[in-house]
Amino acid sequence: MIVAENIGMVYRQMLKEVVALKNVSLEVKKGEVFGLIGPDGAGKSSLFRILTTLLLPTAGRAFVGGHDVVDQFREVRNIVGYMPGKFSLYQDLSVEENLRFFARVFDTTVQANYGQIKDIYEQLAPFKNRRAGALSGGMKQKLGLCCALIHKPEVLFLDEPTTGVDPISRQEFWDVLKRLSGDGISVFVSTPYMDEARLCDRIGLIFKGEILAVDEPDKLVKRHDQKLVAFRGRNMYTLLQDIRQEAAVYSCFTFGDALHVTFHDREYVVDELVRRLEERGHEGVEWWPIEAGIEDYFMKLTNDRCDGKGD
Repeated sequence: MIVAENIGMVYRQMLKEVVALKNVSLEVKKGEVFGLIGPDGAGKSSLFRILTTLLLPTAGRAFVGGHDVVDQFREVRNIVGYMPGKFSLYQDLSVEENLRFFARVFDTTVQANYGQIKDIYEQLAPFKNRRAGALSGGMKQKLGLCCALIHKPEVLFLDEPTTGVDPISRQEFWDVLKRLSGDGISVFVSTPYMDEARLCDRIGLIFKGEILAVDEPDKLVKRHDQKLVAFRGRNMYTLLQDIRQEAAVYSCFTFGDALHVTFHDREYVVDELVRRLEERGHEGVEWWPIEAGIEDYFMKLTNDRCDGKGD
């Protein structure tokens, strides 16, 4: 349903150029939930705007539903639903008025496509006369999703839809996405949250405008081939700095209340590092082996990229 071939995007600002995307290639299948995972500034929104015909790429080609996003932009717009990262509905209109407006834009009615949004709208119904700007974060996202679905799109683009939403609303939102994919809708969603990656059928990891890897979440995690342990101590900041100075250590990053540490040598004896840390005055140092997650693999790839190793 979605094919991107060597997409490039360069923004020209005054006397300099800012590269947002570099040779981005990926494919999203029919009925698939595909997640684009990366930090702010990685190029996720630029790619979404290109694929939804809102931005012309400076290089490459892209197709949505078999239609070229540049030459056949009208056809693309008829089959996609797009929910941008920032709430963009009419805040002075009520829930019901927003829905009717977007239905008219696509020459349809809420009643004609009610089955498409029924499960979501039932949660909004008690607030149907409330202005959109007065809704909670979770309800705003549900209204945005209803408006994106009101014309029965074949492909749904969601740019960071759960940012700033409470955990319960986030889970409800993902339950809806799974149901939509089961109905045959292709869902392309971007998120900075690594924990949401496992909710996707496949994911693409993006960093500084480049796709680092694409695969099923579990398969990506299995590519992490370094020894990985967690550390905790009384002075975490100093512990972080001292571990990073050790020649045997490949990377050390903060993950919650612990440090995740990888080593150049899988056979490295961690007790040796503990001994060296204690010699530097660290007390109560704890460590334990852990299994890698998506975020660990993402950090490995970015570290490899900075060291010039690639994937």
